[in-house]
Amino acid sequence: MRLTVLTLLAPLALTLLCGCGARSAPPAALTAAEVEALRPADTRLAAAYERSCLLCHGRPGSGAPATGDTAAWAPRLAKGLDGLLASARDGLGGMPAMGLCADCSEAELRQLILFMSAAPAANKP
Repeated sequence: MRLTVLTLLAPLALTLLCGCGARSAPPAALTAAEVEALRPADTRLAAAYERSCLLCHGRPGSGAPATGDTAAWAPRLAKGLDGLLASARDGLGGMPAMGLCADCSEAELRQLILFMSAAPAANKP
């Protein structure tokens, strides 16, 4: 009887510890080819991404968090989107100011950040 109660309570305890709501397994890491193929759906953003972001964020191993790599983006997003936007706008570490997108507005930078940091399934063409 005691083993049965523990068997029934263990999954409930794990669910409570993990938080509410259904959670799926983390997405599998993308291959380099999959990362390089990702583009925003909006053609203007896609053009900005290709000329300004792709060189670093579209190449795993470049030192920049790869597009769709949610694990690499998580600590950056922990600063909050406004903090991340400020880092993109002003430059940080190896990333130049405006991410080399001199003609991007802050709204476009925000959209590009959201695109690059989103779950891979949301970015697939």
